[in-house]
Amino acid sequence: MHSLAIFLLGPPRIESEGATARVDTRKATALMAYLAVTGEGQRRDGLAGLLWPDSDQVSARAALRRTLSTLNKALGRQGLVIQRETVGLDWDAGPWIDLVEFRRRLSSSRDHPHPSEGACDDCLSWLSEAVRLYRGDFLEGFTLRDSSVFDDWQLGQSEALRMEMAGVLERLEGIHAAKGDLKSAIDYSRRWLSLDPLDEKVHRRLIQLYAWDGQRAAALRQYRECVRILDQELGVAPLEETTRLYQTVRESRVSAPPVTARPRPVMARSQSSMATRPPTDFPERQRAYPMVGRAAELQALIDAYRSIRDDGRLLVLTGEAGIGKTRLAEEFLSHLRAIGATTIATRCFRGETGLAYGPFVEALCAAIADTGGDGSGLGWSDHWLSEAARLVPDANRAGRDIPVVPPLDSPGAQRRFFEAIGHILSSISREGRPGALLVDDLHWADEASLDLLTFMVRRLRGQPICIVATWRTELEAGGRLRGLLAEAKRSGVAASVPLTRLTLSNVTELIRGVQAAGQPPPGAIIDRLYRETEGLPFFLVEYLESRRRDRGWTADEPWEMPSGVRDLLRARLDSVSETERQLLDAAAVIGRSFDFRTLQESSGRQEEEAVAALDGLLSRDLVNELGRTDKGTGITYDFSHEQLQALVYEETSLARRRLLHRRVAEAMIARFSRESDRALASTIGQHLGLAGRNEEASWYFKLAGDHAAALYANAEAMGHYRSSLVLGHRDPAGLNAAIGDLQTLGGEYGQAISSYETAASLCRPDALAGVEGKLGGVYLRRGDWQVAASHFEAALAGLADPGDLALRSSLHADLSLTAHRTGDADKAQEEAALALELGEEAGDPQSVAQAHNIVGILARSRGDLPAARYHLALSLDIAEHLDHSASQVAALNNLALAQWGLGELDAAIALAERALSLCSSLGDRHREAALHNSLSDLLHTSGSPDAAMEHLEQAVAIFADIGEDAGAMQPEIWKLVEW
Repeated sequence: MHSLAIFLLGPPRIESEGATARVDTRKATALMAYLAVTGEGQRRDGLAGLLWPDSDQVSARAALRRTLSTLNKALGRQGLVIQRETVGLDWDAGPWIDLVEFRRRLSSSRDHPHPSEGACDDCLSWLSEAVRLYRGDFLEGFTLRDSSVFDDWQLGQSEALRMEMAGVLERLEGIHAAKGDLKSAIDYSRRWLSLDPLDEKVHRRLIQLYAWDGQRAAALRQYRECVRILDQELGVAPLEETTRLYQTVRESRVSAPPVTARPRPVMARSQSSMATRPPTDFPERQRAYPMVGRAAELQALIDAYRSIRDDGRLLVLTGEAGIGKTRLAEEFLSHLRAIGATTIATRCFRGETGLAYGPFVEALCAAIADTGGDGSGLGWSDHWLSEAARLVPDANRAGRDIPVVPPLDSPGAQRRFFEAIGHILSSISREGRPGALLVDDLHWADEASLDLLTFMVRRLRGQPICIVATWRTELEAGGRLRGLLAEAKRSGVAASVPLTRLTLSNVTELIRGVQAAGQPPPGAIIDRLYRETEGLPFFLVEYLESRRRDRGWTADEPWEMPSGVRDLLRARLDSVSETERQLLDAAAVIGRSFDFRTLQESSGRQEEEAVAALDGLLSRDLVNELGRTDKGTGITYDFSHEQLQALVYEETSLARRRLLHRRVAEAMIARFSRESDRALASTIGQHLGLAGRNEEASWYFKLAGDHAAALYANAEAMGHYRSSLVLGHRDPAGLNAAIGDLQTLGGEYGQAISSYETAASLCRPDALAGVEGKLGGVYLRRGDWQVAASHFEAALAGLADPGDLALRSSLHADLSLTAHRTGDADKAQEEAALALELGEEAGDPQSVAQAHNIVGILARSRGDLPAARYHLALSLDIAEHLDHSASQVAALNNLALAQWGLGELDAAIALAERALSLCSSLGDRHREAALHNSLSDLLHTSGSPDAAMEHLEQAVAIFADIGEDAGAMQPEIWKLVEW
């Protein structure tokens, strides 16, 4: 039994020593609730202003003293810590609070590691206990009629807790449904629906669960209830997806329930926890405040810049969100511009990781605009412009006759692409002044951009450019950014500047430099601000701006420090008009940044109305004007910070959100015409999915995946394909196979097998042979020769069309290689000959190239090197004419081995280097490791031990990653030499 127990979920109740405490006023209950939720001591002035806002300070403090006296007596004079200026709970006495226990169990489940997507018994217990603790809404039935400030705070807490509870119930429903316990799943879904009867997704889930449980009548009733509520409350019809499910149930065509674990949903974060959610860095308007406490860091950046001679530098600013990284970086760039240096600033955005090379597109646009479009006077070659046109189609504004570049999957193309972009951006260094490129919020960068940045950083030797990057310490892209910085530091071309919070003297300097209400605030207010903001610049400046705009500084007035950025932003939104709020809603749906045309079309407002409303938002500093869009056709706008966009989006009703997502998608689709616009496909897919148009969304995500795969942005492509799958694309087998292809390239063989097995279970009978062949290919890479052979033979046996000679040729070539691996030379030779015969009969060049490749491998293995060289050279020639990258890599590698055997070492090294360059662009990690290993041997033989060791180290690192992914010791993975 606890000496003090506080029940806040449901009707409030306070117990002392196991008995209900007789608290005689509602203000006493409100006081206990506020102290319990905030978790720290509160100033008396703040509590008085919160609970008695209409009273003067003397009366309010007197009322607080009386309430504390009676409350303390009711609690047996224990549980409270009452001091001269502050009041708080006695946390050392261990009070029990249901809300704290509720969140503790959620935290335990959320942070608990799992071997799979399911939930362990501990997590199930924690979540069930959390549901038991949630007796009802926060302070259910309780209100303070004379304190709207407290009621607003209570409402915010209540809504946040309902979201958290919805997340718990969704997860429990999914766990029990996956286990086959449909009765429990239905119970949890019904309670989930009670939290928000307008959530159509929950109605749909209940219909499905009832149908799976054999309760067809209940499922049909649930659909009719959904129709009634949506019509009555929102005046809308159910989504097509819901109607289709109803028709399926009505016609008794419901499929059997899956008994596999569903992915766990992310639980909604509580509103009170938003005080610690990392905010974004300083918005535009806060640049008016003096920068304090950063003199040493700024000087360190300047000194590092001055040290640039022939070699460039990477300067990294790190720290928590809101610490002022962007502000310091911009001050540094301002200093550089003042001394005549050219600077370019670009930024990465959350939610745009699917847009390959996004920040570099923006940087290129700035560089091209600065030079008139053709790099006149800067030595830009036609080749550089043609490479830049991959990302910025109108790069050649001067109309120079630039060459057409080959696809990125051609030999060395990606390296040339990276080199050209690097040269263009480095050309901003002029007249002895190194230029500076700022990449802000690098933790949100896409994988392709990180690849390009890494390439540039590794080649800063001889490139006098200053690359400045900022990233959050808690979001360092899975350690990749730390690795990049560490590598650059070892090379002597990088420096990092970590930022810490401001000290009391810094805060004093900032506040006394700001004239609030005509006079600087007194020292007591400065001390109070420092304690409550803890020196975080974002919190401090936001608070200063709020006080200046609203009431100024009045020492004897009770004013309350908000619990976090969310509360401040909500207060700033109160003054917007209806039209301005409609524009904000539309902008929040579009994303962090938006252009006027899309904003106006999606908001449903006329152009003049939209312009006037946007002007109002700009004047209130809710949005900022960034400049021209990439194509120069309009102005880009940005929310003043990320949490503002998140808050507006969350407070937009579900029905309006769906409508706006549909309008945004339609506005983007209307401009989705050129090939260069394919990068927008993922954004369109996201909006369509959130609008409930899943079938169309799945198509755009598939298109986005194809676009990313064509650029060899494999991680982004895989994410888009998976999104397309989730949204119900009509070809799930093809998508799973495509995902398996990408996983195979990445050396994720266990996952690739799973994807191919799924594809095999879903595909048409006439496509099964192709999937079987892919499965065999993965097992062949892993060294599971017998399993690989069984899949190749199954593919041959299952070919629906006996006339598919090309596929037969490929499968026999794979069987030949498998037999070669097991030492069965006769069978290998027989299968290779058959593969070549079938390929030539089919007239399929790719099959012929593969067959000549395996014939060459076999010739080398028996010592006939001239024959090997002949067949491998022929394979390479065919592959190059086909522009088939994987075949080129194989032929180049095997031909290099043959040349080495003939004593032609230089030619072998050149071939192996070509193969490695092309293989790296493909992202085929296993074969890349094998090529590093071969090059190490070749270079060691040629008398270059240092270069040989560098390649060997890279080979070992990749081999180790792939071997670990295999899940068990796979020695054949390390032995790959030819393929």
